[in-house]
Amino acid sequence: MLKADVVVIGAGAAGLSLAHRLNGHVPGARTPSVILVGAPPGPLRPAPRTWCFWEAGRGRFDAAVRSDWRHLRVRPPTGPAIEGDIAPLRYKMIRSDDFESLVARDLARSPNVRHVEAVVDTVEETPSGALVRLAGPDGRPHGPHVLEARWVFDSRPLGSLPAARTTLLQHFHGWFVRTARPVFDRGTADLMDFRTPQPPAGLSFGYVLPTGPCEALVEYTEFSPRVLTARGYEAAVRHYADDVLRVGDLEIVATETGVIPMTDAPMPRRVGASVFRIGAAGGATRPSTGYAFAGLQRQTRAVAAALRQGRRPVPPAAYSARARAMDSVLLRALDSGRVDGPDLFARLFTRVPMGRLLRFLDGSTGLFEDLSIGRHTPVGPMLRTAAELPGLQRRPFG
Repeated sequence: MLKADVVVIGAGAAGLSLAHRLNGHVPGARTPSVILVGAPPGPLRPAPRTWCFWEAGRGRFDAAVRSDWRHLRVRPPTGPAIEGDIAPLRYKMIRSDDFESLVARDLARSPNVRHVEAVVDTVEETPSGALVRLAGPDGRPHGPHVLEARWVFDSRPLGSLPAARTTLLQHFHGWFVRTARPVFDRGTADLMDFRTPQPPAGLSFGYVLPTGPCEALVEYTEFSPRVLTARGYEAAVRHYADDVLRVGDLEIVATETGVIPMTDAPMPRRVGASVFRIGAAGGATRPSTGYAFAGLQRQTRAVAAALRQGRRPVPPAAYSARARAMDSVLLRALDSGRVDGPDLFARLFTRVPMGRLLRFLDGSTGLFEDLSIGRHTPVGPMLRTAAELPGLQRRPFG
């Protein structure tokens, strides 16, 4: 049996971020012993993926940032584009393999963090903490097959979503492309391009993150109840690249596909007296946008501070109760068709300074800022939606 103060389950963005924040000695603070459990090579490891977020100034993981932008663009279905300088914010892109390499380099020299590759079988509460039972890829005990810890933080995806009043899926497929001629503006990222065909329910948009005049991530995204087929995604990205962007001849260097639940279901962060959930499983995903990286950084920063100060390390909510209530209204309004998604977002980006709107979407604006932004939405449909929410029953997704 291997013992530690902390066991972190899952070596994705949340697990790696928490392990990185607990790495090393901090003068005047505790140095907990940590075991990070990551999945071995195989089907349990997710494919490389892209994480984007906005922040001001230098960040903890800037060494892993592949590219960043201070100029963003939103394109309505028709009419001129909406462009804005978001300074002092920067919109940053991190590829998961770069992030993993950065954290791995730092943890390789760590005096207090050990990385174990194994499959977690069970997590059991004990009077003094928890036991984490491990297995190898074949289901058999692997290495130190039992870990004992005072605190356990589980970042693995949930097996099923909790019951919710509204659940949409943000699902996307993207191509990393290299074009035959310079067609991209390296200084501007297209955050939402609504010139895509809109689905019967929900909304769709294109997304372009240029890393050079001939290189970019070109992506098709939907907020809707159901995912597409592989052929449907390929056709959607092809149409966007060829018929909307008109980039011409291109080489597909790599692809990415993902599904992010956008739900107003409560996401319990506490599983037991000593076991907690962090990351997307702990509610770090903003329901109205699907962004999670900034939220999980707030969570893991607070958890690490509590552990170093000897306090009970309950992960905080990544977003305020007011932000989650507004998300519930927006999700219901989109799902019911009461508001037109492209029109709503285009209206907000037209009438609200872009930097302020991004802070709003990140849940970091105050009450009066929220009210000033809310008056630019279709107030009647939003109020009717808010009034009906308390009477809606929470139901399992699917």
